[in-house]
Amino acid sequence: MRIVIVGSSGFLGKHLVTALGADGHEVVRLVRREPDAADEIRWDPYTSELDPAILAGADAAINLCGAAIAGDRWTPEYKKLLRDSRIITTAVLSEAVAQARVPVLLNASAAGYYGDTGDADVDESAPAATDFLGTMCREWEDATAVAAASGARVVLLRTSNVLASDSEIITKLRPIFALGLGGRFGTGRQYMPWISLPDWVAAVRSLLTGSVSGPVNLVAPEAATNAQFAKAYASALRRPSFMVLPGAVLKMIGGEAGAELLHGHKMRSKVLEGTGFRFEHPTLREALAWTVAR
Repeated sequence: MRIVIVGSSGFLGKHLVTALGADGHEVVRLVRREPDAADEIRWDPYTSELDPAILAGADAAINLCGAAIAGDRWTPEYKKLLRDSRIITTAVLSEAVAQARVPVLLNASAAGYYGDTGDADVDESAPAATDFLGTMCREWEDATAVAAASGARVVLLRTSNVLASDSEIITKLRPIFALGLGGRFGTGRQYMPWISLPDWVAAVRSLLTGSVSGPVNLVAPEAATNAQFAKAYASALRRPSFMVLPGAVLKMIGGEAGAELLHGHKMRSKVLEGTGFRFEHPTLREALAWTVAR
């Protein structure tokens, strides 16, 4: 296949490009800087439309763009960056996909779509939350409507926390847990959806060539609370896990972004499992053992 990908420089993008190349696909990467490789093409979604000719002959487009959710405090300026880097980019790419008649668009979304849902099981049929992340994710997904209206099969990748030695969540937590200072956030009862990197990549590869359209929760079968995750990760590192980071401290340090760590959703991968997808790491223990070993 000829696959055009946006967001290839991020954590997930780098690993996906490597996997797609190993599968024998031709990957074209759209970048915002000056290209320095033969497979790169420059674009700037904020200043101009994407020339549909760039997508001519493409079998699929994959959009993984978006500024890091935990990259900074959620000031009004950073919130605007979070929204624009997702919604504007998706709208511009979606329009080009429609004009070039690209048959498949896989577009990133996030677990934040659901908001704080407590102990309730949440599958793809659940509505979007009305908080900042829920509203942003809904508008992010809605920006693919032009591509869907053109006949493209659009898949919305509602990604949970991805576990790998170089993922954002692990690189932030590892130094603390390695010192034996790890523990739960607040009560720790909030659910913390997760998936291992190999399972995320395998799921995207299967969705690329499958027949599924619409939202897909990219989350492992085993649900875990924040307290259970902290205990399991500390155990994988052979360290204790007795510390507690109070919610008030999280809010003081991180503001609205810190408060988000106290929210959770018990996501279920109803659509993905319905396709017969087999997880390499269905349990948290297996996923963390792989992550630590790496």
